[in-house]
Amino acid sequence: MQQISKTLRKEALYLSHKCQDGNLQSVFSCLDTVFVLYDKIMNWTPQKAQDEDRDIFIVSKGQATLALYPVLIEKGYFKMNEIAHEIGKFDSRYCIQTDLTKFEGGVENNTGSLGHGLPFAVGIANANKIKKSPSEVYVLCGDGEFCEGTMWESCIFASAKKLDNLTVIIDDNNSVGAMVDIGDMQRKLEAFGFDVDVVNGHNLDELEKCFKALKTKKNGKPKAVITKTIRGYGSKTMIENDIWFHKSPNKEELEILTREVEAL
Repeated sequence: MQQISKTLRKEALYLSHKCQDGNLQSVFSCLDTVFVLYDKIMNWTPQKAQDEDRDIFIVSKGQATLALYPVLIEKGYFKMNEIAHEIGKFDSRYCIQTDLTKFEGGVENNTGSLGHGLPFAVGIANANKIKKSPSEVYVLCGDGEFCEGTMWESCIFASAKKLDNLTVIIDDNNSVGAMVDIGDMQRKLEAFGFDVDVVNGHNLDELEKCFKALKTKKNGKPKAVITKTIRGYGSKTMIENDIWFHKSPNKEELEILTREVEAL
């Protein structure tokens, strides 16, 4: 595993420990994707965080908010000591589910119930299309989130409005398999009018190549990237034990998990 992936996971572990909350399996499955977007793909810097034509990243799978904070720390937008001191405290702006009203840039949406982030992203992409803005909109969704009807309604609208400035990222960590079998996600999205790519969500080079190719594609179709990932990737313990779907580490567990991440 590349060192940056290890660093991000260790920071997420530490923040989860500090606030005594977190869905770490989900966070670990999508961290690499979030980092590649901010580091290699999006027209976004800390200085452009409120620029009208910036690229926009929406977290739809709100349980993965802890994947965003370490990336913004690494990009120099947030400071680790500030987040670690405040996260999870009463009235803190650093929450496990983000609150847009507590930030001036950096956080683009509120998270909470699943199925809300994609409609929000589609609305932004549609408005930007009308304004002829160069902004690209990226939205991170969970595979299990596609059990929600709002997701498919949004896909219909995005296709009808030819939103080729929208990229929907499906973190396919096989969560949906524990609920219902919705069949072939790629074929379904293609049937809804999307250009769809499938990529290894833990290979930084593959992710970068895929997103760069899609960013230049303007054919009137919204885009989707299905990232094949593993829940808890980076920690043997979290991969093997689903208790970490919603659990934060105590001091002893933090040390064990941190060593596992560094050793992988």
